[in-house]
Amino acid sequence: MTDSSLPQPRATALLRRLWKDHRIWMVSAMILIVLAAFDATQARSTLLFTSDALLSTAPFLLLSIGIAAWATATGADNMIARAFTGAPALMILLAALAGGLSPFCSCGVIPLIAALLAMGVPLSAVMAFWLASPVMDPSMFILTTGVLGLEFAIAKTLAAVGLGLMGGWVVHLMGRAGGLSDPLRDGIGNGGCGGSKLRTPKPVVWRFWSEPERQAKFGREARNVTLFLLKWLTLAFILESLMLAFIPAETITQALGGTGIGPILLGTLVGVPAYLNGYAALPLVGGLIGQGMAPGAGLAFLVAGGVTSLPAAIAVWALVKPRVFALYIALSLSGAFAAGLLFQLWNMA
Repeated sequence: MTDSSLPQPRATALLRRLWKDHRIWMVSAMILIVLAAFDATQARSTLLFTSDALLSTAPFLLLSIGIAAWATATGADNMIARAFTGAPALMILLAALAGGLSPFCSCGVIPLIAALLAMGVPLSAVMAFWLASPVMDPSMFILTTGVLGLEFAIAKTLAAVGLGLMGGWVVHLMGRAGGLSDPLRDGIGNGGCGGSKLRTPKPVVWRFWSEPERQAKFGREARNVTLFLLKWLTLAFILESLMLAFIPAETITQALGGTGIGPILLGTLVGVPAYLNGYAALPLVGGLIGQGMAPGAGLAFLVAGGVTSLPAAIAVWALVKPRVFALYIALSLSGAFAAGLLFQLWNMA
């Protein structure tokens, strides 16, 4: 009798271990299984969407993962981190400008952010880049100009850089007051997501492949970073696909119609759950503005949607501690609202 009762505790322990180690993969699998049971067509569409999204971000992921693993294996991570420890004003400005020119989306920028934070780069400069990057890039500027006009494209660019500057300085001032130390979650930056904390510099070994120990470190870091990012981005893209499928565009139209401060506030808030690809969102916003929506509400929607959408928020939550995540969301929403309000006042002048 006692022997027959042993398998059940063992099975329970195994399930707990699987849930602890692979819960993100299990959640993604459960979503797809439930979806397949009720809507097989949408399940196939979600799988295709997720696969295409991962493939489209693969070049950026591979580049960022390779850089993080290379920096750790060679010992260059400290040297890179120290390059970001100059005058805060200059570092924040350069990071915000670089973010506005980078081709990363809100999820695609995560691996680079993970690498920078794990190397010990100051959170103020990282936050400036982090907030500005998803809002604008060169190709987005050209497309925005074609769909919404040059004035709107310039406003969106200024909003991206301004959001980065605001976030960088807020984080810098809070850091000087003694907050926001160790922003990464436990296990990230200590073998969990590449890199190490800024420490006493050691000689850099550029030809790391000549030493078996450094080769092993490169492979270990690359594997850890890849698995960490892949599981969270897979879940993020699955949720993005479901939101695009089940949140009608008409719902967004009704929420953002009209003029005044109300639509700008709604545009900021609706941008969080109603995620749309930045390129796909432009025609929608153009149509809404043509139907009478305030341009400021459109700008607020695009800025908030790019930075604080639910898939991006999940990726950020996986990377940093709750207080940094809360600050990221607060900065994003307040910056998007301020950008929309200023653009609306400009149009009314």
